[in-house]
Amino acid sequence: MRVILFTGKGGVGKTSVAAATAVQCAKAGYRTVIMSTDPAHSLGDSFDVELGPDLTPITGNLWAHEVSSLHEMQRHWVKLHDYAVEVFATQGFDEVLADEIANPPGMDEIASLMWIKHYAQRAEHDVLIVDCAPTGETLQLLTFPDAAKWWLDKIYPWERRAMRLARPVLQPMMGMPLPTDEVYASLKDLLLDLGGMRKILTDSSVTTVRIVLNLEKMVVKEAKRAYTYLSLFGYVTDAVIVNRLLPGELHDELFKNWQRIHKRYQVEVEESFAGIPIFNVPLFDQEVVGEKMLLRMARETYGDRDPSEHFTTSSPQRIDKDGTDYVLTLKVPFADRSAVDLNRHNSELYVRIGNYRREISLPRVLAQRDTTSATIRDGELSVRFARREQKAAAEEKKA
Repeated sequence: MRVILFTGKGGVGKTSVAAATAVQCAKAGYRTVIMSTDPAHSLGDSFDVELGPDLTPITGNLWAHEVSSLHEMQRHWVKLHDYAVEVFATQGFDEVLADEIANPPGMDEIASLMWIKHYAQRAEHDVLIVDCAPTGETLQLLTFPDAAKWWLDKIYPWERRAMRLARPVLQPMMGMPLPTDEVYASLKDLLLDLGGMRKILTDSSVTTVRIVLNLEKMVVKEAKRAYTYLSLFGYVTDAVIVNRLLPGELHDELFKNWQRIHKRYQVEVEESFAGIPIFNVPLFDQEVVGEKMLLRMARETYGDRDPSEHFTTSSPQRIDKDGTDYVLTLKVPFADRSAVDLNRHNSELYVRIGNYRREISLPRVLAQRDTTSATIRDGELSVRFARREQKAAAEEKKA
């Protein structure tokens, strides 16, 4: 199955571009699903139809789905939901309100990930288009499998063991229910389900990300940051889509000024995303709502090209051998050296850029070596691994 994720700053027209891509894929004969992971859903508005938490047919070969985290909690993770309701009820919330707010942080991301995994593994469709939430929420979504793995490996076993021992003593004093083994088992199943997500999302033969932007300073800056973080976490960006370009000939002075602004940032986009296909979408003379206008947008965007194809497949991570050393290289476009922090603990390498940190589990060939240097050049972070005796010899020679 082909999976395409669309992201971008809020208000750039990401939902319209994603919906247009889905319509074009369906017209090409692909059995296509488009799903929205944004809690503030607007996918149904784009198609001008009512959508809900279940798969809804739109037209031939096309189905749509707006993910509801509360609906998924009540349907699949009832133990966790019931526990959350019980906790809120003991704190004085009435039953209806407790049921409404019994949706722990992160459940929107988890529910979305589970449906991506569901569609990809069942392979009943040919193409899955994901209309993601704005950039920040999308990055949280895509980093969730890493965070879940870390929590499951490092914290979960100790917390569950401690709770099992402490529950008989603490329960009478707390005045609220403590999680039972059943709740912990449900949580573990949930986290384990996320285990296969990273493999699906970072497999460039299956999944790629497309960044939608407008030619404005804040939007372009955010798009560049998103590209940096996506590359850091191993996601392939195979296209940049510039939406709402003004037409060539304008007479109104206001629009001429905006056109000059667009041209300035268009140069920056072309230079910054060199090597990635850039698709330009004009500003239309009417709203992009309904199948007819979405198809028009798709044709203006992709022309005769198949929107489901992989426009680029370059991996953001690779391992090369250099003499007797190995070099791990990560794409970190636009990252300033001062913003990158690198740490190593046993077989794990921690890379932090800005507010995002990635934990990289090193393969055995690297885990058995020492990290000797790290450099950033041309948007790539290269970390060198040498044999331990080589490092010791080099330090002795230096001394």
